[in-house]
Amino acid sequence: MKDIQAHMAQLTRELKEHNYRYYVLADPTISDREFDARLKELEALEAQHPEWKDPNSPTSVVGGGITKSFQTLKHSVPMLSLSNTYSKDELIDFDNRIQKTLGHPVTYSCELKFDGFAISLTYTDGELIQALTRGDGVQGDDVTTNVRTIRSIPGKLHGDFPASLEVRGEIFMHRKAFEKMNAERIAAGEKPFANPRNSAAGTIKMQEQDEVAKRPLDAFIYHVVGHERDYTTHLGSLAKVKSWGLPVNEHSVEAASINEVWDFILEWDKRRKTLSFDIDGVVVKVNEYNLQGELGFTAKAPRWAIAYKFETERAATRLNSISYQVGRTGAITPVANLEPVLLLGTTVKRASLHNADIMRQLDVRIGDEVYVEKGGEIIPKIVGVNEDARPDLAAPVDFIHSCPECGTPLIRKEGEAAHYCPNELGCPPQIKGRVEHFISRKAMDINSMGEGTIAVLYAHGLIENAADLYDLTYEKILGLSNETENPETGEIRTVSFREKSAQSIIDGIQQSKSVPFARVLYALGIRYVGETVARKLADHFHTMDALISADMETLINVDEIGEKIAESVRSYLSEERNLDMIQRLRNHGLQMEAEAKADLLSSSLEGKKIVVSGVFQSFSRNELKALIEQHGGSNVGSISAKTDYVVAGENMGPAKLEKATKLGVTILSEDDFKNLIA
Repeated sequence: MKDIQAHMAQLTRELKEHNYRYYVLADPTISDREFDARLKELEALEAQHPEWKDPNSPTSVVGGGITKSFQTLKHSVPMLSLSNTYSKDELIDFDNRIQKTLGHPVTYSCELKFDGFAISLTYTDGELIQALTRGDGVQGDDVTTNVRTIRSIPGKLHGDFPASLEVRGEIFMHRKAFEKMNAERIAAGEKPFANPRNSAAGTIKMQEQDEVAKRPLDAFIYHVVGHERDYTTHLGSLAKVKSWGLPVNEHSVEAASINEVWDFILEWDKRRKTLSFDIDGVVVKVNEYNLQGELGFTAKAPRWAIAYKFETERAATRLNSISYQVGRTGAITPVANLEPVLLLGTTVKRASLHNADIMRQLDVRIGDEVYVEKGGEIIPKIVGVNEDARPDLAAPVDFIHSCPECGTPLIRKEGEAAHYCPNELGCPPQIKGRVEHFISRKAMDINSMGEGTIAVLYAHGLIENAADLYDLTYEKILGLSNETENPETGEIRTVSFREKSAQSIIDGIQQSKSVPFARVLYALGIRYVGETVARKLADHFHTMDALISADMETLINVDEIGEKIAESVRSYLSEERNLDMIQRLRNHGLQMEAEAKADLLSSSLEGKKIVVSGVFQSFSRNELKALIEQHGGSNVGSISAKTDYVVAGENMGPAKLEKATKLGVTILSEDDFKNLIA
């Protein structure tokens, strides 16, 4: 029996090595037929002796079993998105901001931006143990079983890999593989997929591993997590990752200036169709890790990286009419109603015209032939007009002056492009929109309710704000109904509350009372307070009362909170009607305090406001910030007269050093900080 176990182990090692040579080195040493024969032999042995099967066996790529649900797990470090740009001028502004902050030029890495599905992979002692989707950026779904079916992602690393490794990348499909798969589906009488990106995203979340294994998925790695102490540059880390057997795209270069970055962008804008896979732009990053650490992050994205997006596919169609939508903030969005047209695999009937300025610049008129693109490959927008095909009697379109829903005269705030309906308390779409946001999945997550439910409750006079939801009872809503229209199709449907649906709504509302404070804060719909900002505010202030009492300077000193966000928070929490609603929510039992954190390690930094700057030898910046909080301190994003300490590592920004010195803020070295918390 030991001979069989040893033979299985030997076959497993050999097949992993052949996978590595085939998918990473592109240098196979045996034929496909020989490989398949050995694979089948190992499969048969594993079926007879499952107790000896390697968790990362090469046979895993042929599938097996059904995953009935995906566990949701928290990322070790949030998977943030990148800021996007479509213009050279904005790239130059990006470069100028970096040079102003650091006081000197930098080198950049330039990488292709893959049009796929983000994934995070974790290896322990070289073995793949976890694969998480991006999810909401803070937590994602565990799709490890499905990712093991992707042949280019190794189950076991080679070489001098670290004991613990987390990398991030993109899962995608090559165009020819996608076309072949679609041809097979059509031949089998099945519906073809719309495009490679959607196919990759849909496949990785399938529950049938056998089916996942049949889909031609591939991957590229583009980021190493927790790298500050191990590598000097981003491109250097990718070269190391590739040596361990992970797939890294070859078309990445170092650029000595923003002009060289632009040359790379222009080259790949022309060459992108020659690739076997789709790209939608170029990712530009400051190459040196110590400088990335100095530049830091905003609430949503790193300051040291930007994504340049190529011009997208466009289609021409006829503009039939323009309608106007009112959002939950009162912003008016003009919407073009189009002759249906196929764009990037989907039928487009409506497209955004953004605001009055854009409409004026486009000089768009009813009956025009217009050019439609998908902004960021997702949301359709009109980008141009074929004036040569314009009807003779087509007249210029004037932006409306009154709200299309309530008739209130519109206003336009200084410095903003949008027009607004100021009738917050009486405009139906605003009232319903705020409640729809409140119940949404990332907010209170009352999944027994939806847009149609809110429409019924509003039509019967039961809700004016979110707090009214908690006054509802089974008896009040049983038997209510209302007709609603689908804005996309014009279809009329009836929503009614029968016994089961009425009870489900009441149960969902009750269950939402356990939602954490950070999500309650996000659910309020304060302008500019998204999920990330809400978490930061909740972590910093801990209670709603403390947040309500905070002045502008206190808010601005919160890590990554700027003046615009602070002004919006102060404005919202200064209005009596908002405070009344918050008090009603509190009385109904919603969470108005953050969950107590683990016991502090000490109180040595209690009440201290601390700025972290530079790169450190003993720990990463995230570890350092965590230590500050564990010893009672608060992380703040910028230096002011109220800052107690600046913990300065190597390459601290000269501007921060000058400001700290001028204000007399105590500057701690890495060793000083260790002594302080010892």
